[in-house]
Amino acid sequence: MEQEPTGARRRLGAELRRLRVNAGLKLEDAAGGVGCSTSKISRLENGKGVPRPADVAALVEVYGGVAGVEAEMLERLVTESRTRGWWEPFTEGLRSDPHFLPPPGRYAAAESDATAVAAFDLTVLHGLLQTPAYAHAALRARLPGRPDWEIDQLVRLRGRRHEALTATPPLVLDAVVDEAVLARATGGPAVMAEQLDRLLTLSGLPDVTLRVLPFGAGPQRAHAGRFAILTVPDELGPDVVHTEGHAGESFLESPADLRTYREVFDEVRAAALGEDASRAAVSAHRDAHRSAVDDGPDERDVRTSS
Repeated sequence: MEQEPTGARRRLGAELRRLRVNAGLKLEDAAGGVGCSTSKISRLENGKGVPRPADVAALVEVYGGVAGVEAEMLERLVTESRTRGWWEPFTEGLRSDPHFLPPPGRYAAAESDATAVAAFDLTVLHGLLQTPAYAHAALRARLPGRPDWEIDQLVRLRGRRHEALTATPPLVLDAVVDEAVLARATGGPAVMAEQLDRLLTLSGLPDVTLRVLPFGAGPQRAHAGRFAILTVPDELGPDVVHTEGHAGESFLESPADLRTYREVFDEVRAAALGEDASRAAVSAHRDAHRSAVDDGPDERDVRTSS
C-alpha cells in the first residue's frame, strides 16, 4: 500500500539517519559534506518538510552511496514524500488559529501513520467518534466567527478520518470518555441522541474499545487536558502524544513524555467503567437526551440545524 506523504517522509528520514550512522558521520559532518545547516539535516531525518531529490541524492553520496533495491526504495520514498496527502483537499484555504484551530492537516497526517490510538477526552468526543451534526455543533462553538464553508470542510475531514476504523487492517481505537461528555448537550438533545446511538454502534466494532469515566470516579491526572497516544510503526519513527489546549497543540515524542502519558492513560482507564457498564452509561444518557427531545423543541437544535 502506498504510504501517505507524512509516513513516507518519516520513513525516508529514518533511512537517511541509518545511512549517516552507518557511515560513522555526525550531523555536522553530513551538513558540511553537502554545504547546508545541521538543522536542515535534522529536519530531513525527522520527516519534517518536503525533501528535494537533489538534497537526498547529495546526502546519499556523502554516506557512500546505495545501489539495487535500496536505491529503488529511497527513490520511491522521495517521490511519495512529495505527493499530496489525502487530507490536503479538506484543509485548503482554512485559516489556522494558534489557540482554537491548529493546522488541521497535522493531526490527520499523524493519525494516518498510526496503527492504534489511545485517547482520553473530557469536553467533546474524539473526532473519530463524531457524527456530522455533532462535529458541526462542536466546531461551530469552538470557531464562532468562521464562515460555514470552513466548518463544513472540517466536518468532512473528520468524516474521512472515520474510514480508518473499518479499513483493512483497521485503526485500533481505545477511547476513554469522561461522563460529562455524554451529559453535555452539544448541539442539543436531538443531536446528542443521534451521536450516542452512533457511539454505541462504533463500540461494537472489534477494534474499538470504549470506556466511560463516571462522575463518581472523582478527579484524575487525566483531567489536566485531552490527549491521544498514537502508536506508529517502528520504520516510521517513534510513537507520538498529541495534546491540544488554549496554548495550541503539541506533538510529544520523547521517551519520558510517552512514559508519562501512558501511565496517565492506564490510570484513567483503570478508573473507568468496564465495557458493558460503559455501554449502559451511554444508553442511559442517550435515553435522557431523547426524553428532552420528546418534551419539546430545543432552541439549540434550531440554531445548529441552520
